[in-house]
Amino acid sequence: MPSIYKLHNSKKDSNIKKILSSIRRVVTFNIGTILFGALFVYMIFSMILYLTSSHFTSYQVLNGPLSRNETYTGLAIHEEQVVSADMGGYVNYYAREGTKINASGIVYGVSSQPLQTSDMQLEAEDLSKVRKQMSNFSYGFNPSNFNSTYSFKSELEGNILQYAGIPDTVTSSEDESTNTSAISFGSQTLSRAVEDGIILYSKDGYENVTADTIKEEHFDQNSYHKEDLKTRNQIQAGDDVYSIITDERWSLYIPLSTKQVAQLNDRTSIRVKFLKDNLTQSGSFSIVEIGDGKYGKIDFNNGLLRYASDRFLDIELVTNTQSGLKLPLSAIINKEFYLIPKDYQTKGGNTQEAGFLVEVDGSDSTEFVSATIYAETKDGEQYYVDKSSFKEGAVLIKPDSSERFVVQETGNLEGVYCINEGYARFRIISIIDQNDEYCIVEKGTAYGLSQYDHIVFDATDVNEEDILY
Repeated sequence: MPSIYKLHNSKKDSNIKKILSSIRRVVTFNIGTILFGALFVYMIFSMILYLTSSHFTSYQVLNGPLSRNETYTGLAIHEEQVVSADMGGYVNYYAREGTKINASGIVYGVSSQPLQTSDMQLEAEDLSKVRKQMSNFSYGFNPSNFNSTYSFKSELEGNILQYAGIPDTVTSSEDESTNTSAISFGSQTLSRAVEDGIILYSKDGYENVTADTIKEEHFDQNSYHKEDLKTRNQIQAGDDVYSIITDERWSLYIPLSTKQVAQLNDRTSIRVKFLKDNLTQSGSFSIVEIGDGKYGKIDFNNGLLRYASDRFLDIELVTNTQSGLKLPLSAIINKEFYLIPKDYQTKGGNTQEAGFLVEVDGSDSTEFVSATIYAETKDGEQYYVDKSSFKEGAVLIKPDSSERFVVQETGNLEGVYCINEGYARFRIISIIDQNDEYCIVEKGTAYGLSQYDHIVFDATDVNEEDILY
């Protein structure tokens, strides 16, 4: 009997295992099918939603001018002259290029042999000045302009010579033809500046060009050549040794197209941004004819020291002064509003919510209806109220009065669809200026736009209140 019972239990266990195995296969199959089916349904739903939804391009609202100011390359003309050496020899430079110097300042020295290093004793006060100069140069040093180191070295050597006691009186002959005073100092003959001015150690052939002699070919940068006058070689008497700009008044000439002439024709002054250092400066403006072309002439009374070594300057004329929120014209749409007298507006119950009293079914009773007021008319007598607030023909009751107003008159406002919240919401705009593609609008208007808002680029792609994402 026990053996039969044991056999029966063994068969029973085997059947149970088969059933459990089948259940596992079914369950596994069903879970995989369910997951795949859910994914398939989601993909079909997404495709249908994509095909039936509105397709649009968004645009981020940014602050700025309507268009960028135009850039030009200007030709700088100033009063200058090239100075020649009075004698031959080895030259050593003491004035820093691009700095002002007075007529008593030492520009360079000439010796019969290459100058040897010598010791000079300076007073404590003069030594303090030298240290201060070195500290200031170190503080403002820019590695990308390493050549300034050599100019500073020359300037420092010149100052040390002054501190060491270069006599103020001329100890040798004065050359009246160049008005240059030559001073004997040790083994050198030092030369003072011919007059007050800005020192340059280069020449380019434009030194004698004036407003009366300027020509179209002077604007050809491909043929422009600047010659460096600094040298470690021996020079001869009569060799050009430096240039000096003797007047801080200067002019900048820019070539103009016919369109630019029309745009600038009425201007007598203009603001200029120099792209070299992004500094701006105002100057007198006029249009002149040079050869067959027309050019803008900008006259400055100062500022030359920053650009003395530059014959051609890249500039930007600051003519677009109006700034606001920049929008594409394609984003603008007109929306219709009800026009309702301001006297009918009131506050609702215990709240400060704006709205109107509406007559109920021709009876004497009223109900308060809140309404979005977007703007007021130019005469200040009426409000632009969203049409969704009332049905056409609704009767409004004036507060504390028996006067009535029938809602029917309409007016239009310009605006765009803002999509910050995921659906198209109308926002009014006030256009300041526009061109063929864009406009700029006021900032900070009620129910208007703010910088970094997102709007629909083309307003015809969507409808108001459309859910976009």
